[in-house]
Amino acid sequence: MAPVRGDGMRGLAVFISDIRNCKSKEAEIKRINKELANIRSKFKGDKTLDGYQKKKYVCKLLFIFLLGHDIDFGHMEAVNLLSSNKYSEKQIGYLFISVLVNTNSELIKLIIQSIKNDLQSRNPVFVNLALQCIANIGSRDMADAFSNEIPKLLVSGDTMDVVKQSAALCLLRLYRTCPDIIPGGEWTSRIIHLLNDQHMGVVTAATSLIDSLVKKNPEEYKGCVSLAVSRLSRIVTASYTDLQDYTYYFVPAPWLSVKLLRLLQNYNPVTEDPGVRGRLNECLETILNKAQEPPKSKKVQHSNAKNAVLFEAINLIIHSDSDANLLVRACNQLGQFLSNRETNLRYLALESMCHLATSEYSHAAVKKHQEVVILSMKMEKDVSVRQQAVDLLYAMCDRSNAEEIVQEMLNYLETADYSIREEMVLKVAILAEKYATDYTWYVDVILNLIRIAGDYVSEEVWYRVIQIVINREEVQGYAAKTVFEALQAPACHENMVKVGGYILGEFGNLIAGDSRSAPMVQFKLLHSKYHLCSSMTRALLLSTYIKFINLFPEIRSTIQEVFKQHSNLRSADAELQQRASEYLQLSIVASTDVLATVLEEMPSFPERESSILAVLKKKKPGRVPENEIRENKSPIPVTNNTQHNSNHTSNSTNADLLGLSTPPSGNHANNQGTLIDVLGDIYNSSGGVYNTKKFLFKNNGVLFENELIQIGVKSEFRQNLGRLGLYYGNKTQTPLTNFSPVLQWPPESAARLSVQIKAVEPTLEAGAQIQQLLNAECVEDFDDAPSIELSFRHNGVPQKVTIKLPLTLNKFFEPTEMNGESFFARWKNLGGESQRAQRVFKAQLPLDLQAARTKLMGFGMQLLDSIDPNPDNMVCAGIIHTQTQQVGCLLRLEPNKQAQMFRLTIRSSKESVTKEVCNLLVDQF
Repeated sequence: MAPVRGDGMRGLAVFISDIRNCKSKEAEIKRINKELANIRSKFKGDKTLDGYQKKKYVCKLLFIFLLGHDIDFGHMEAVNLLSSNKYSEKQIGYLFISVLVNTNSELIKLIIQSIKNDLQSRNPVFVNLALQCIANIGSRDMADAFSNEIPKLLVSGDTMDVVKQSAALCLLRLYRTCPDIIPGGEWTSRIIHLLNDQHMGVVTAATSLIDSLVKKNPEEYKGCVSLAVSRLSRIVTASYTDLQDYTYYFVPAPWLSVKLLRLLQNYNPVTEDPGVRGRLNECLETILNKAQEPPKSKKVQHSNAKNAVLFEAINLIIHSDSDANLLVRACNQLGQFLSNRETNLRYLALESMCHLATSEYSHAAVKKHQEVVILSMKMEKDVSVRQQAVDLLYAMCDRSNAEEIVQEMLNYLETADYSIREEMVLKVAILAEKYATDYTWYVDVILNLIRIAGDYVSEEVWYRVIQIVINREEVQGYAAKTVFEALQAPACHENMVKVGGYILGEFGNLIAGDSRSAPMVQFKLLHSKYHLCSSMTRALLLSTYIKFINLFPEIRSTIQEVFKQHSNLRSADAELQQRASEYLQLSIVASTDVLATVLEEMPSFPERESSILAVLKKKKPGRVPENEIRENKSPIPVTNNTQHNSNHTSNSTNADLLGLSTPPSGNHANNQGTLIDVLGDIYNSSGGVYNTKKFLFKNNGVLFENELIQIGVKSEFRQNLGRLGLYYGNKTQTPLTNFSPVLQWPPESAARLSVQIKAVEPTLEAGAQIQQLLNAECVEDFDDAPSIELSFRHNGVPQKVTIKLPLTLNKFFEPTEMNGESFFARWKNLGGESQRAQRVFKAQLPLDLQAARTKLMGFGMQLLDSIDPNPDNMVCAGIIHTQTQQVGCLLRLEPNKQAQMFRLTIRSSKESVTKEVCNLLVDQF
């Protein structure tokens, strides 16, 4: 008589207990191997295994796999469980398949047929199991196989509510893998009308699906707005007893409310229909009113749910930015949260008020909370809340409160966390310039910034103060006097020396009449700092000294002695030695008139977009309000009519040109003094150079260059998202007109790599540089890259340049750390024919192992040391992130020094990824 068995599976429980009781790793492996041998013999030898026994053994295999061990059998038995009529057996079969079966498996056809059988079942539990399995696998094969069945299940009147809910979520998962799975036409209306379904679970799932569909086809699904508003209205006006099954701690359907509010934020304006707009405003007012009501429960879950709906409603109000009453009410509500004891609530209130501060309707209301926000900046314990308070002060600043806010930020800067100091310096510099009515105040603020936080003052900040002083005659004398006094401090930051050297070299004569700042006093003060500074600052000071010879002929001999000392052969810095030697000869050979012409005062800088604001926007993308500050290139603290200082001029200009801080080195003189290759790339200035292969291993550099234009690129990537900045520099002395960069990227490719590009101005002025931003999203793995077709006119002659963007699959790698055991276990597991690719190729002579290591580190994968038994071999691991899935990838590069060749092996869980990564790396070492 067969023993009575329940779902407890005592054998499985005993096995798990044995594993937990193992004293060592070796004991665990021994017990697992024994169990695997037993299961294998049962599957092979005993043909009369019933469903219960198969379920038990498949469960054990699943548990062993979850412990990190490879399972290479049992798949057929799991597939057989799918045909069982018992829920527990079918459930284990689906679970095993979802976790262990590869989409390339030979069993996939059997699995798809079993799933189709269950989708047609009258048992809703079986249908749900099938839908969950499809969603868990979520592959292209699944999307192709069930593209007809699942939409029908979703909109059919005969489908049970619980199945509709699962169908909506399953369709959403497949839509992310294969966007063309959703049919159009009449299906659009039927999907939208799911928002009217009586079952709240169906509506919640359908809202998530529609939200994704709207993001891609907003016009096609615009009909969802009125239905979403209607549904939202019914929820927010209901008491918690009306929706008892969907009430969470006295808050009716909070998750659905949040989803509906987010759905409406896909449209701006939300609706043109006055009736729908009025009903939506009533909903938002009701949510704000409920926030003022006393809580119905003291439990934190109640307040969390209530506030989740409130904050999403405020986000919609900010997004619409059209109703002054709602905006002010939202601001007042958030103001109450600033004093709440919950840290998260204070943070969210500050964050939302940052957005409200940019609206003309609510800016004044936000300013009423200035004192509380200043206290938050100073007193909050959490640094993220303090940083949010700084953001809000920056956003609420205008002419009426600028001096007070800037002073408070300066005061706080002395004790601020190191992590937020650089950002605060940028914000203070921007506010001081934008709202300066008296530029002596601006000069004081910037010099205070350098004194308080000199290490965090970027080049853009001190460049800018020099530009303003040069462009405004009324402040030049004050700036010279103030910086002279600042330099007298015993401890003086190097950035202060740079500013002092530049300003005194140009305007030191304006304060030379005072004996306390006589010419010799100025020179000795600056020279006392010389030996404490870097080479770059010393070069600037030498340029100041030659300017002094022009301004103060009486100290010529003293300065010439300094030049002589630095011209001798014992000088350690060749660039400084050459500079000093040339300046010395200039001061000896040139007549007074020639010297005065060569060393005349720098001209005013023409206006150009602020690089300070650009730096801040890069640090906080999407969260910095637009600013009207405009500026020119970096100032060049040297002569403007001589070739003697051309390398210093070029380097200063280029630091601003591409937004890259690269210290000057070598003798990179350029006949125009602009647009040299600061990134160290080799190029030919006489003809166009275009080589995207080098960007496989780096993100920044010169992408293209000819005699007319230089195109630089800076990029950053995180998971499946990328951001590129293209920098177009005009190398000529005439404007480039009809300037039009156009993205070349067919729709079928865009389905795999989505790229969005911002427009640029149609004219690129002479010697100027503009930036164009691109956002990229890796939807699926891809094997091509988009192009930019750039057309413009130079002196009336049409020009055209087409370049591939450095957007390759490896940019979406996340490095992955692994030990040797894990690496080779995974390596063995990815041994299928479609999962591996291998190529043998000649090395770039001579074979350089260190260069190969450097390239692999730049490729995006994690270079794993001490993994391979052969120390010359290099192995890497990484994960490719796409919107639809993550693909693990392993690499092994084996050099043969005698044959001067490499063998490259790539293994990954997806065939197309394997081939593309291999193709990218072949012949690159």
